[in-house]
Amino acid sequence: MTQCLEQLDFGFLLGKQVCARFDGGELSSDGGVMLLREADQRLGLTAALAACVPDPRDPTQTTHDWVTLFAQRIYQIACGYEDADDADDLRGDWAFKTALGRRPESDRDLASQPTISRFENGVSRTALRRLADVFVDQFVRRYATRRKCRIILDFDATDDETHGQQQFAFFHGHYDEHCYLPLIVTAQVDDGPQELLVAMLRPGKVEAAAYAQAILTRLVPRLRQACPKATFLFRADGGFARPEIYNWCEDPDHRVDYEINLPKNSVLERLAAPYLEEVHAIYEETGEWHRRFAEAPYQAQEWPQPRRVVIKAEVTVNDKGELRDNPRFVVTNLSLGQAQAIYEHYGDRGEMENRIKELKNQIKMDRTSCHRFVANQLRVLLHAAAYLLHCELRRQLHGTPLAAAQVATLQRQLLKVAVRIDETVRRIWLHFASRYPGRELWALLLERLRAAPT
Repeated sequence: MTQCLEQLDFGFLLGKQVCARFDGGELSSDGGVMLLREADQRLGLTAALAACVPDPRDPTQTTHDWVTLFAQRIYQIACGYEDADDADDLRGDWAFKTALGRRPESDRDLASQPTISRFENGVSRTALRRLADVFVDQFVRRYATRRKCRIILDFDATDDETHGQQQFAFFHGHYDEHCYLPLIVTAQVDDGPQELLVAMLRPGKVEAAAYAQAILTRLVPRLRQACPKATFLFRADGGFARPEIYNWCEDPDHRVDYEINLPKNSVLERLAAPYLEEVHAIYEETGEWHRRFAEAPYQAQEWPQPRRVVIKAEVTVNDKGELRDNPRFVVTNLSLGQAQAIYEHYGDRGEMENRIKELKNQIKMDRTSCHRFVANQLRVLLHAAAYLLHCELRRQLHGTPLAAAQVATLQRQLLKVAVRIDETVRRIWLHFASRYPGRELWALLLERLRAAPT
């Protein structure tokens, strides 16, 4: 028998009939969007992004202003609604309307999916360059007061699988798929957190290091102008082991240190052979895993001079119990520092790879399903902006159990919070669950987000 939509019957529990009615009022599962609004207000992020893009529309025929469209898309992505289609379901959500500065009951709904799609396809390449600069500006504003510091620039490529007829999506043999190949750049000041600087969408058939030198040329002078006493270190995997990058970093006008993984070849393996023999001997004697660090000058055929190469000689055991040599190499222009310290510092770039996993798996940065390449680049930047809001929440949660929480945890514990909303003549009331376990964190976050920047 079909249940009446006015009431649902769930049977009996402990002798009592369990019934459900759809009369709870205006409820939302995303009450935490108000925290995103506070983080956005503190950063001035969506306003800065919107200012980069001229609005081509007739203002007399415009319902949704540019700032609201940017904020709507970014807030929804940050809350886990990564598809433009989600706008149709959320445009009337009272929590999102309140966060975007509209009266929940009496003001018109937010933008629909067709409006969002037109917005995403209406941005030019020139505007994209200005949008990309906003991310650098955010970093500079935060760290411009630093005097002597070390800024580590981590570069890495990642795959963005495509499904359809997206412009410049090509088959990539390494990933065995049709894809784009985004370039991600993060910056770390001393021992601070990884800060997202660049999220650049690239065609699927470029090399891993494509455009890296151009980004360095544009990025380093801007950062050096803001932090004139800072030293810089470029760190990347073997895809960026390119002579043009070494030469650029070593140029006296640039003065950038580097630690770059060097792909294996027969000459490097011969250099590592004596140290691997030592490791084999130790393993055979003790049966324990071991590794040895060393260094040697090495000059590839296309290099104008020898460079310092750090060697990690390691023996691993596969699933069949067989020994396997695992030598690794890092080329660097650092003259100081022991080989082990340099290699382990290079290994710290694994934290940057965790940030990429957040961007792809939790912020869904790879939802680049528009046909036009320019629209897909805008999508990448919108997802990156949503990530910045999460980073600001995480930054203000220092000293709490969520200080190192990943995006998915922040969404689950802070953003996905049920709320009932009432609009009266003088107030908009947000009614949260009395036993919501994060109420103290909310109070702390609100206080810190509204405090003067330090």
